[in-house]
Amino acid sequence: MNTSFEPFELVNSYGAFGSVGEVRYEIIFEGTLADAPAEDAEWRPYEFKCKPGNPDRRPCFLSPYHLRLDWLIWFAAMSSPGQAPWTVHLVWKLLHNDHGALSLLANDPFPKAPPRFLRAQLYRYQFAPLRERAWWTRTLVGPWLPALSSEDPRLRAFLEHYGWLSSDAAVTEPQDP
Repeated sequence: MNTSFEPFELVNSYGAFGSVGEVRYEIIFEGTLADAPAEDAEWRPYEFKCKPGNPDRRPCFLSPYHLRLDWLIWFAAMSSPGQAPWTVHLVWKLLHNDHGALSLLANDPFPKAPPRFLRAQLYRYQFAPLRERAWWTRTLVGPWLPALSSEDPRLRAFLEHYGWLSSDAAVTEPQDP
C-alpha cells in the first residue's frame, strides 16, 4: 500500500504494524486492601490513560502519538513478567502509592492508603458489537502476575536481582529511629 502512495509523499512507513487486529490482549492491574488475596476480595482496577480497561470507557484518540506506558503495557501483554521485568517494578511502586508512577495512570483506586496486595490479570479484548453500550467485550484469560504484597519474598528477591529494591527502600520504607 505504501508503495502506491510514495510518489505523492502523503504517507510513510513509520509504525510497528502494517495493520490493526480485531483482538488484543491487555493486562489489568488490580489491588485490594483485604488481609488475604482471595478471589472474593474487593479488587479495584488501575485504569491507564488510553489503553483499554473498563469495557464501558470510550477508546482514547491520541494520534499520531502514544502514551509510552500504555504502549509498553500492551507489548508486555504479549510476553511474560520475566520478559518485561519493569512491570514488576511498577507493581512495587503501586504497592507504595508512588506519586510518580500514579501520575502516569488515569486513576488511583487507593488514594488514602496503598493496597495490601496487587495482581495483574490478562484479558482478551474485542470491540463490542455496534449499538451496544460497551465499547469493548473482554474475556479473562487468566493471571498474568500472581497477587503480591510488598513483604512478599519473591517480589523482593526479583527487585533485588535487578537492583531496584535498594534504591526504593530508602525512599519508600521508614527507617527505624
